[in-house]
Amino acid sequence: MAKRLANVNTDVCVACGVCRLQCPREAISIYKGCYALVNEETCVGCGLCEKACPASAINLKERSI
Repeated sequence: MAKRLANVNTDVCVACGVCRLQCPREAISIYKGCYALVNEETCVGCGLCEKACPASAINLKERSI
């Protein structure tokens, strides 16, 4: 399991879907058109979504074990 996990700040996310398109594991969905939602089981913590987010709403955090 990856050590990091993508974390979405739902107050900042504009649900544009750019992160979803960048995710190589398809771990991100857009929840009810409001914000990005990360599937913790699928996310590998690669950071591509964080780099792609135009609103800077995603950061990587350490997984809690």
